[in-house]
Amino acid sequence: MADEDFRRLAALAYDISGIVLGDHKKELVYSRISRRIRKLGLKNFSQYCQHLEYNQASEMNEFVNSITTNLTSFFRESHHFEYLAKEIIPQWKKLGKSKPIRLWSSACSTGPEPYSMAITLHKNMSVNQFDIKILATDLDSEVLNKGRQGIYPLADIEQLPRDYLSCFQQKPETGMGMVKPEIKRLIQFNRLNLLGPWPMKIKFDVIFCRNVVIYFNKETQKELFERLADQLVDGGYLFIGHSETLHGMTSRFISKGRTIYQKVK
Repeated sequence: MADEDFRRLAALAYDISGIVLGDHKKELVYSRISRRIRKLGLKNFSQYCQHLEYNQASEMNEFVNSITTNLTSFFRESHHFEYLAKEIIPQWKKLGKSKPIRLWSSACSTGPEPYSMAITLHKNMSVNQFDIKILATDLDSEVLNKGRQGIYPLADIEQLPRDYLSCFQQKPETGMGMVKPEIKRLIQFNRLNLLGPWPMKIKFDVIFCRNVVIYFNKETQKELFERLADQLVDGGYLFIGHSETLHGMTSRFISKGRTIYQKVK
C-alpha cells in the first residue's frame, strides 16, 4: 500500500465518519482493506481507491465497516453498570412510574453494552411497570445485525454473574446463547453516524458514549460532547471510556468519578 493510497483512504474515512487514521493505523488499514481487495477481485490498493470513489453508494458502508474496531464485552467497565444500579435507578424509582426512562448506547457494536444496560434495569427494577426504552446505535451495519439477533458464544456469557445468566436462553448443543425476549424488547437498534444528523427528538436520561472519541481529533471531540449535552435532560448522565476525559472539553458536566459525568442543571 503506497503512502498516497493510505492518505486517500484516511481522507475518505475522516470525511465520512470523522475517524482520524494516523500513520500508526496504516497496518490496521492494510490488513482490513486487503480482505476487501481480495473479495472484489482487485489487484492493489490504488484500484480499491478508484473503486471506492466511483462506487461510494455501494462500497462506502463496506469500507467503514472494515476500518472500525468493534471490541466489546458484557459489563465492560463494570463500575458503570454498578453506578447505574445503585445511584441512578433508585432516583427513577422515587420519581414514579409515570416518568419515561430513555437511555442511549451510542456506539453499541454487536450489542453487549445495551444488553448489559437492559439486564441491569431488569434486575434492579420492575421494568414492565415503567416506560423504558434503550436506543442502540452504531456506524457499522454488520455489528448492528448481530446486536438485533442477540446471539452470543456461551464462552462470552458464562463469565457473567450467576444471577445474570437467567437473562439468556443457553443452548449447549450449539455453543451459543440468546438474550431472552423480555430483555431484547427494551432495545431498538438503529444505524447512526455520530458526526451526522441525529433524528432523535427526545432527550435521554443516560448516554453511554464509551471508547469512541479516542478516534476523533480534539475539535471533533468538543463538538460531539456539546451535542451529547444537548441530547441529555438536565441532570442526565454521560458515561465515557476509561481512557477518555471531558477535562478541557466542556463545562456542561460535573464529574461523578470514574469517567461518569452529570449534566449541569
